[in-house]
Formats: sequence, structure tokens, C-alpha cells
Amino acid sequence: MTADPTGHRFRLRGPHSTAEIAQVGAALRALTVDGVDLVPRYADDVPAPAASGVVLVPWPNRIRDGKYSFGGVDRQLSISEPALGNASHGLLRFGAYTALETSDERVVLGADVVPQTGYLFHLRTRVTFTLLADGLHVVHDIENVGAETAPVALGIHPYLQIGGVPTADLVIRSSGTSTLVLDERKLPVDEVPVDDATDLRAGRRLGDVALDNAYRGLERDAEGRARHTLTAPDGRRVELWQDAGFEWAQVFTTDRYPGIPLAVAIEPMTAPANAFATGIDLVSLGPGREIRREWGITYRD
Repeated sequence: MTADPTGHRFRLRGPHSTAEIAQVGAALRALTVDGVDLVPRYADDVPAPAASGVVLVPWPNRIRDGKYSFGGVDRQLSISEPALGNASHGLLRFGAYTALETSDERVVLGADVVPQTGYLFHLRTRVTFTLLADGLHVVHDIENVGAETAPVALGIHPYLQIGGVPTADLVIRSSGTSTLVLDERKLPVDEVPVDDATDLRAGRRLGDVALDNAYRGLERDAEGRARHTLTAPDGRRVELWQDAGFEWAQVFTTDRYPGIPLAVAIEPMTAPANAFATGIDLVSLGPGREIRREWGITYRD
């Protein structure tokens, strides 16, 4: 029997909803509410495609040439995206997490970022998934258990859908007022106000746009949460929210997700691509210090 490359699956079950969390990358593999799939599924015998659902720590997205300077020291990360010459999607994308707590509707997974090439810092990370009647609530705790202040950023890479509705027919709404301009290596070279091609505030049909954009200037509610929605033609809606610690959201569409013609990821990020080099919204986490960030998914029919 061939082993599942995403590791053990933690299955959460409630009266109205279910979820599957993969051991590798603490990836959100599946989420259903009232029988509606809100996350696109993929085969048992493949790694998470296109970083589907994985936690990106201690940085999201890319670092140019894997090079950065921190604490007065020039550092060189391993190049994990050779085609573009970047260090990509952090150091736990393919890491196997350990279950710290489990119940029918809750799982807590933990993994350390240990000192290694280009990142001589030690982080203890914990991800808590709580199943709700209408979706999922996720909490990330990151503690610096090393002796030196560490550069830290966090991202998550969930793909969303409304089962039975072609993703091309969903309307996306997101409130970002600026977006990053990328070069040929998918790294930011400028930040500009949104325009007719990138503005999602009034809603855009996903089949009419191609997106790989990081947004900030997100509108916040009284709780400090920013909200992004996908709405079906019949009015059903899936919402992803992110707390005030997530300053950025990446919206990414692709035709390379297995089994579906178009997929969309909405990715909460605490910092943008290349933040280790630019310092933009990068957290300097001192020894013994901890940060917490939260996000979630809600379905409305």
C-alpha cells in the first residue's frame, strides 16, 4: 500500500460540518458545511498541489535569491524554487506536524522550525483548528525558543470553492486598496493603487480575471477582521476572514490544480513576498516572545 504523501489525516466531524487536516504542512485538505465542499479535493497519492492549504512559516511567498540580512549578518537560505532562483514558502511546507491535542471537533498540531541553512533561529509553532457549524476557526501561535531575536512572517495557502459551482462563475470581493507589481521572478518591484484589472472591491467574476496579487489596505470591521468572499450565482457565499495581524492577502488563480479547470487561493499573510530582504511588516521576535494570529472560513447559504 502506498503511503499518503500528506501524512496522517486528522478528521474533524460535527453535526453540520466536517474537515480534514493533513499532517504534512498542517494543510487544510477538506472542509464541508451541510454537505457542500468548500475546499477542492485532490487525489490521495499526490503531495498537496500548488501548496494547497499549507502553513507558510517563517515566511510566505518568495525571497529573492534566498538572500537577506538580519541582526547585521548576511544570510543565505536554500533555494527551494530553482526555476526562479527563490527561497519559497517557508521551511515547514513539507514538514510533518505532531498532534498535541485531538477531539471530534478540534485538533492542535505542532512543529518546530529548527536552526538550519540560512535560518539559525528556533521557533516553536502550534496550529489549532476548531470546526464550527458553519465553517472553521484557525489559530497560529509562534514562539521563539532560541537565544536570538528571529525574523518571522506567516502565511496560509487555502483554496476555496462552493461545491457544484464552477469556480469561474464565482464572484470574488476583497477590499484591498493597493497591490504589488511583480517581476518575471514573481517578486515585488513596486506597490501601486488597485486599477481596473486588479480592483476586487465591487466584485469580479473569477472566469474574467487572472490574479496573482498581494493586497493591503484591507477594510476592517469592529473586530479588526478583513473579509473576502466568493459568491455563487444563486447567492450562496463562502467567506475567509483574517485578523488584524494579517496585513496582506494574496489572491491567486490557477488552471494547474488537478481535476478542476480553475482554482482560487485566498491567502492571509502577515508580510508580503521578499519581506526578509525588505523588512516590510516583518516581525522581529525576541527570545521567549510569542505571537498569535487567527483566521477562519464561514459558509452562508
